Amino acid sequence: MSSATSAATVTSRIPQMADFVLHLDAQRGLSPHTVRAYRGDIDHLLAFAESQGHHGLDEIDLGVLRGWLAAMSEANLSRATIARRGAAARTFFEWAHRTGRIAVDPAVRLASARPIRSLPTVLGIEHAALLLDTARSRADDRDAVHLRDWAALELLYATGVRVGELVAADVDDLDLDRRTLRVLGKGSKERIVPLGVPAARASLAWLRSGRPVLAGAGSGAALLLGRRGQRLDQRQLRAVSHEIAEIAGVADIAPHALRHTAATHLLQGGSDLRSVQEVLGHSSLATTQRYTHVTAERLRASYHQAHPRA
Repeated sequence: MSSATSAATVTSRIPQMADFVLHLDAQRGLSPHTVRAYRGDIDHLLAFAESQGHHGLDEIDLGVLRGWLAAMSEANLSRATIARRGAAARTFFEWAHRTGRIAVDPAVRLASARPIRSLPTVLGIEHAALLLDTARSRADDRDAVHLRDWAALELLYATGVRVGELVAADVDDLDLDRRTLRVLGKGSKERIVPLGVPAARASLAWLRSGRPVLAGAGSGAALLLGRRGQRLDQRQLRAVSHEIAEIAGVADIAPHALRHTAATHLLQGGSDLRSVQEVLGHSSLATTQRYTHVTAERLRASYHQAHPRA
């Protein structure tokens, strides 16, 4: 069942919701998770409007929207949540106005709190190496799951791809001769990212000695498999990351932190922002620039620790 179909079957406060969900899924190519979040945000707004005596989209104006944001702030919701819901409202009303479902867009002048952008968690180069060496050592027993875990962590760090992109990859997406991985990113945008020798070596060991052991009738073309032969899911990969981090004695990290780590290490190694943007699949360079703050913070900390007159 597609995300659009499953979302459209959910009861909503307005009949327009099904069409909006189809728009997000089919035209904008958003992930099922994002589509569900948008739908939930709009339903939250509609519930607030009804509690204030406003029924129907045409009764929602800028004052109602501002009151909604203020109520969330008074309820001590995070700035990130408020910002996301404000963005969802602007997207929804822009669509509703453009498609003739409402006469006036009440969210045109809606300002939303900017989320506080905390610096991403990253591993230092030595700790990243320790994590991956631990995964490699554990795979020395040639256990299929351990080979998979080694390959998965090496690929995450080597390519900087999102966890969802990696688990969605198929065997044919991995080209070991050219040492590249093809992934489908946000907005259904395809990109090809390079990977290094260690990741290629781990992937080859997994494909030769690990995957055939786990593969079954339901495996399909999935690159990474779970114990029962199904495509590996993100929750399983998170558990793997936490387990190996504990064994290695490094900071307990989610697998997504390896994406942050890869980006930071690329910049520290001299890669330019545009190249890192291409690797990560960011639509905006501003998103990639946050990693320059990470490298700057590390440089500052190193300076204060080492310089005698810091």
